Amino acid sequence: MEFLTIKDITYGYQGTSPVVDGVNLVIKKGEFHCLLGQSGCGKTTLLKLASGLLQPDKGSILLNGKGMTDPSYECGFVFQSPTLLEWKTVMDNVLLPVSLRRKLTEENREYATALLKMIGLSAYDNRYPTQLSGGQQSRVALARALIQKPSMLFLDEPFAALDAITREELQEDLLRICQLQNTTVLFITHDISEAVYLSDRVAVMDKGSIIYEEEVDLAKPRTMEMRYGSYFNDLCLTLRQTMSEGRS
Repeated sequence: MEFLTIKDITYGYQGTSPVVDGVNLVIKKGEFHCLLGQSGCGKTTLLKLASGLLQPDKGSILLNGKGMTDPSYECGFVFQSPTLLEWKTVMDNVLLPVSLRRKLTEENREYATALLKMIGLSAYDNRYPTQLSGGQQSRVALARALIQKPSMLFLDEPFAALDAITREELQEDLLRICQLQNTTVLFITHDISEAVYLSDRVAVMDKGSIIYEEEVDLAKPRTMEMRYGSYFNDLCLTLRQTMSEGRS
């Protein structure tokens, strides 16, 4: 079932040629879709359009059959920087999206506690962001995005600044939680192996257009051994070549 439908989207910043040019993309319910591309290809702009943070010049975007004219409460967001509030505890940061809308309930606090347990931060609920490592801050940002049980999750290179092992651990956390909640995901990255490991489908964007799209034929749950298999590496090579050819 189509859940996020992007149809003939075009967008340009004032006085410039289109940053996103005639893009079509369909993401099914519960699907994890990664969008690859080099810096400046338009992938972050496309994510902002898909999530309702920007409005297209042309085309349409439907989320669960409804037009996206503003950011929806159905959606969660994780950006490149965790952007945690330094004067609030980990627990308060996780609960922030709910507290901005209404009074917190005991059920909200219990779910926040469960999320922190799932990402390995149960013992950190009363700490402040400055007392956390970069990986721990990214985990808190992920929990905050999931606190309202969004049906759609948008992530813009959320693990780019982390070391390789922490990055892989967070990928595992993300996959496990999204599969548990049947969350639909659009994940932006420039890391080819990250895209292949996470994705049900992966697309390559270049100069404002999607130039390649492929289903990832790896079983779930994903395992570390898959990262070193021939299929994984062959697909990484195909995507790498596609990205290089797109720039030529």
